[in-house]
Amino acid sequence: MQYRTLGKTELKVSNVSLGTMTFGRQNSEPESHEQLDYAFSRGVNFIDTAELYAVPSGPEFAGETEKIIGNWLKTKSRDDVMIASKVAGRSNMDFLRESHSETRLNKEQITAALEGSLKRLDTDYIDVYYLHWPDRKIGLFADSFGYEHQEDPGAIPIEETLSILDGFQKAGKIRHIAVSNETPWGVMKYLEHSNNGVGPRPTIIQNAYSLINRLFEHGLAEIAAREDIGLAAYSPLGGGSLTGKYINGALPKGSRRERFPGFTTRYQSNHTAEAILKYEKLARERGISLTQLAQKFVDTRPFMTTNIIGATTMDQLKENIDAFEIEWDDELEAAVNKIHRENPSPAP
Repeated sequence: MQYRTLGKTELKVSNVSLGTMTFGRQNSEPESHEQLDYAFSRGVNFIDTAELYAVPSGPEFAGETEKIIGNWLKTKSRDDVMIASKVAGRSNMDFLRESHSETRLNKEQITAALEGSLKRLDTDYIDVYYLHWPDRKIGLFADSFGYEHQEDPGAIPIEETLSILDGFQKAGKIRHIAVSNETPWGVMKYLEHSNNGVGPRPTIIQNAYSLINRLFEHGLAEIAAREDIGLAAYSPLGGGSLTGKYINGALPKGSRRERFPGFTTRYQSNHTAEAILKYEKLARERGISLTQLAQKFVDTRPFMTTNIIGATTMDQLKENIDAFEIEWDDELEAAVNKIHRENPSPAP
């Protein structure tokens, strides 16, 4: 396990983070605690969750993951574990709020979200508090490669959100803030306002990144390098696609794609399948698994801070952590980039 500096802070986070969105839906509490114990024993010190989890979410699942983690935290020294959680951005998921209103990044909503997370996690503070996605309308999670501008006079200003978070940081309820599912413009606005004294400076960007989605390299990678705000990569295995288990239309029983058919559609195009076959062939020729190739690729990017892995079985978790131990070389780098040029980011 390696440890990397979190932004401009003095904190060191493991280059492998444990993603927990299956806890409370695909994984029971005992199974979840087994994963947490194992990851912690391997040196993972950064646990990633959100008020929204477990996913796919809903009134009966939101917050369950945090409760499970909170019960596990009682068995550990709080100072030994760093917890990252998230407040939902603008959405119609009114089940997240007692007021049954749309989620927004304003004072009322962030207060309700943070207090709820602290209670469920049974902790006095959250180490890294993410804005899960923006308040402004930017067409997130849509099958689109480009930006389509939408006038949005009702969007909560970024500086207002930062000021709210500043109050919670000063109160000791959050140590650091971060952004997720953000654009280059959004990240730079957060940095601009914080540099001008409006609220805390974001420490990390949590965006999707994998062999089949390298869009972070278009703009955000330069920001990460020049502004010292690295990537926490989610979906490094493309929703399980880069394990190879769905190749040639296979649909393993109990897999996420089999249980929740609409949840991973971004990884199911013909273009994605074509790219995955090429990466699988490359891995086979090198005598490694596709999982190893995919995980180590993400880990070796110069803008990486931590790679968020997730699993539903202990065997998957062990394979994911072990994947970081393989060697990366110039030949692998060239071969991966050749495939990428032929099949650029087919699963945005």
